[in-house]
Amino acid sequence: MLETNFNHEAVMEMDPFILLSTINTKLRNDYSSLNALCERYDINQSDLISKLGEFGYEYIGEINQFRMP
Repeated sequence: MLETNFNHEAVMEMDPFILLSTINTKLRNDYSSLNALCERYDINQSDLISKLGEFGYEYIGEINQFRMP
């Protein structure tokens, strides 16, 4: 996905498994926190957490990743 197309609207329309992979990759490689990633791409953090939560994933700040509990 091109960086210019990675925004709140695009994120909310993505397949949840592709979104999970993309977000976790960006968190691992480029951002020290979910907040930093969301600020950079103007993504509503609560919406992102809710979207991935619908599929059983939660954000674990200690490891800076979304995972199943």
